[in-house]
Amino acid sequence: MTKQKLELTWIGKEKQPVLEPRILIEDPEKSYGDKTAENMLIFGDNLLALKALEQDFAGKIKCVFIDPPYNTGSAFAQYDDGIEHSLWLSLIRNRLEILHRLLKSDGSIWVTLDDNEAHYFKVMCDEIFGRHNFIADIAWKKRDSPPNDRKIGSINDHILIWSKGFKVGSKKTLAEESFNLMQRTEKADSQYQIWKEPDGPDPRGPFRKIDTTAHGKGGRFVKSLFYPVKNPYTGEEVWPREGCCWRHNKNDMERLQSEKRIYWGVKGTAKTPMRKYFKFEAKQGMCAPTIWDNVGLNQHASRELEILFEKKAFFETPKPEFLLKRIFEMATNPGDWVLDSFLGSGTTAAVAHKMNRRWIGIELGDHCHTHCLPRLKKVADGTDQGGISKAVNWKGGGGFKYYYLAPSLLKADKHGNWIIDERYNADMLAAAMAKHEGFRYAPDPDIYWKQGQSTEKDHLFTTTRFVTIELLDKIHEEMQPDESLLICCKSFSKSCETRHANITVKKIPNMLLGKCEFGREDYSFNIINMPVDDNAPDFVPPGPTEKNPKKTKTSTSNKQMELFKQEDKQ
Repeated sequence: MTKQKLELTWIGKEKQPVLEPRILIEDPEKSYGDKTAENMLIFGDNLLALKALEQDFAGKIKCVFIDPPYNTGSAFAQYDDGIEHSLWLSLIRNRLEILHRLLKSDGSIWVTLDDNEAHYFKVMCDEIFGRHNFIADIAWKKRDSPPNDRKIGSINDHILIWSKGFKVGSKKTLAEESFNLMQRTEKADSQYQIWKEPDGPDPRGPFRKIDTTAHGKGGRFVKSLFYPVKNPYTGEEVWPREGCCWRHNKNDMERLQSEKRIYWGVKGTAKTPMRKYFKFEAKQGMCAPTIWDNVGLNQHASRELEILFEKKAFFETPKPEFLLKRIFEMATNPGDWVLDSFLGSGTTAAVAHKMNRRWIGIELGDHCHTHCLPRLKKVADGTDQGGISKAVNWKGGGGFKYYYLAPSLLKADKHGNWIIDERYNADMLAAAMAKHEGFRYAPDPDIYWKQGQSTEKDHLFTTTRFVTIELLDKIHEEMQPDESLLICCKSFSKSCETRHANITVKKIPNMLLGKCEFGREDYSFNIINMPVDDNAPDFVPPGPTEKNPKKTKTSTSNKQMELFKQEDKQ
């Protein structure tokens, strides 16, 4: 009998795209600031971009913050409710699975949603991250008053948090173990005051008062905690209130008395003394509550954008910079990687930059160029003095590189045959083939056929030349006995197939067919705008049929690979 499990099911849940691992190309004219900066602004479909990042960044991201479409119905107007939820869940699930692989073991993901999908999302995300890795559902106050079109109006969004890993034997996830305490608030600090006492204010400074009594556990009388305490000012013996006992045993209470850590009131006549907890003893931070009502509203974020761009905000519900500041203060430290695959107006990247975190932002819409790019330039220049700039004393610095997704490696010609896209030059083709075959693209400056590595001894060579026996023999002479080589080429002599045991020759594009979806550029949430051509070829072209496919000795390990970048032309 198959073991059943609790899960959320929906139409199309099992149907997942087979993504093409694209390469990323830098556009030096759009990159900005410090040329050594690692920050990345990526223009393109975020699912393809996440796949492109996976080989380089798997297990490296400390914090993912995403603010995905809330599925209010506006983007799915042509679908009924059942299909609407299914489409949304499938689209977001595909991205979450890659984001999960990108996170460090002690990394965390923070997701903002409203009531439309938050509860479905919680159950779905538990399946991916594990229910034991769920940390909290934070209610972020996004507006001052409820909307007038409802009898009960929401004024908060959800911020759902998961950890990548869990510490066995601990109540905390690995992410929580690494979290920083939240910065103390004015409200928390206001509890500490200089209180008047008969012999003057305590020279140790402000303190807050903590009750010295407690109810007996379960209503039981704890005899050892029921004793008289002598008031040093009146000489009176003071007993716990009825139904209570002291929190401290007699020895501890006498010690607190001798250290003048017991507060007896302004005149020294209090019937229940209080223990002094000094401000200097308090933690530098504080535990974060699950209700956040002091990190800015949507309207504050809109105003920030209006000032920055000198025109009405393009986004209806942008997130305030102080919200992101709190998240990054808790979940990251300077130098950590932060990723946002729904970058929107660029707030996540702007805040991460000002807080000296490394960041990756992905955006497909036009606002990548109309908002994100100019905003992040202003951040680097130091001319953006809104948001958290003054709070973190931001004066500018750093920079970022701008990338875009390379086109699909293969396209269908007029006869329906799959061919290499003519926009690929030799270097792009070599980088793309390395990524497809699981190699790290790292051309050897001295040995031309060593273009990629999967291990120290396993190499990749991609060429558009016709591979002959003579070329193969020449390469073999240069190889060490324990090295292996995979050659990817457009055509080769038939006799090359079995010429050398440690050299495998494969033909492009045949070797790629059937492995992933080619020619598909849009996996975005704007489903109703996706063009459908009934005569278009299948996204996943069928692979060649072989009765006895040849086994190769070439390693295809999952070692991380360098992103392909064009030479800096500036």
